[in-house]
Amino acid sequence: MRPATAKNSFQEYPPVQKRLKHLIAASTVLGGLAVPQIASAGGFYLQEQSVRGAGRAFSGEVADTGAASLWWNPAAIGGIDQIEGHFALSVILPSADIENDNTLIVRPQQGPAPVGGDQLSKDPIETGILPAGAIAVPLGERLSVGLAVSSPYSFTTDYDETSWVRYTALKSELRTYDIQPSVAYMVTPELSVGAALNIEYSDATLTNALPNLSAQLPDGEQALEGDGWDLGWSAGVQYRTGPLTLGASYKSSVKHNLDGELTQSGLLGPLAGQNRVVETGATFRTPWHAMIGARYAMTPQLTLNTQVNRIGWGEFDAIRLGDPINSAIRENYRNTWSYAAGIDYAVSPQWTVRGGIQYDETPTQNGDRDARVPDGDRWNFALGTSYDVSPGFTVDAAFNYLAIETASIDRTTAAYAGSPVQTPILVDGTARDANALIFSVGGRIAF
Repeated sequence: MRPATAKNSFQEYPPVQKRLKHLIAASTVLGGLAVPQIASAGGFYLQEQSVRGAGRAFSGEVADTGAASLWWNPAAIGGIDQIEGHFALSVILPSADIENDNTLIVRPQQGPAPVGGDQLSKDPIETGILPAGAIAVPLGERLSVGLAVSSPYSFTTDYDETSWVRYTALKSELRTYDIQPSVAYMVTPELSVGAALNIEYSDATLTNALPNLSAQLPDGEQALEGDGWDLGWSAGVQYRTGPLTLGASYKSSVKHNLDGELTQSGLLGPLAGQNRVVETGATFRTPWHAMIGARYAMTPQLTLNTQVNRIGWGEFDAIRLGDPINSAIRENYRNTWSYAAGIDYAVSPQWTVRGGIQYDETPTQNGDRDARVPDGDRWNFALGTSYDVSPGFTVDAAFNYLAIETASIDRTTAAYAGSPVQTPILVDGTARDANALIFSVGGRIAF
């Protein structure tokens, strides 16, 4: 939520990546935990909704069965014959260098000058903890209901006040908490269909520095906050025949409506009149997901998994600001593909090992990428294991390594756009050496 009026805003304010303060009170399986701090898939999407899935790089999740696959496909709980639940906790350890190449600031009646400040920002993406969980209950031989709780779209970046990116990003935090009540029905012994609501709460905060008219003066600051509840939906189908299971699902885009405020402070001299607090609102859309996948048991021990996702990040084309701002900020995200393949291998009746690889495209584009989302195409390499402690309890563990490609930071912005004191920020930097280590543990129960 940022103003785009001629007097007091950036012409192109970076994407909504903001601070969240609330954690959903989950189902009894989840229990309530901490909050995620980094997007582990493209853009600001978090895919760590299952430890079993993380161990095979999220291949075959749309075709797997039980509560642990409920986020990907509501048809996954069709045909269960006992109460099932799962819980997951992932620790995400990111690393990246955000380096200035030649960013310039153009103050009124002055020539372009170096932006100054620290020219290298190390590890601005915060370490985080992501909880998730689900429960499913059969209501007869054909009908099942379930509830999944997750945080699917979240991100935090935090830069020092002296960083070269300060005029486009200081602290950026977004959290969405998704409650997904689901129902599934076995149409035939082979065919399961499912549907779900996605009830989402979003909480967002972002800040950035504002340049005063003289480089000798300290910077001002702009802070934006907002939150709100919104709805989406999911639908899916699974066909299970012999050693083969096929799955497909669709998760809708969710239009988020945030109510909040803008605060500007620290502006001096002719700009001092713009220090104020303004109530405003903003809307933006999260992407839709179209998923198709398969699982094939080649032998009693070995199962092959594959999945392809088409992700509608083009829905995040702009942030639309309400009264009294009444403007739209172009984001220009693009639709993307994600591809994954993996295996499960039963070493013994109690012990399973798994592994996988995933390639995930970034929705950010050159010319529109900023330091709030310093994202690039990524490879996800995964290993995992499960052990049946008892007939009704399985422990899961997984490790993922994300290798993220070098990407430019190059979105041009302008402070006080359209006014006599318009101050362009010609951003020219690079995100280098980006990667993340993810450790996940959890369990599955049945009774």
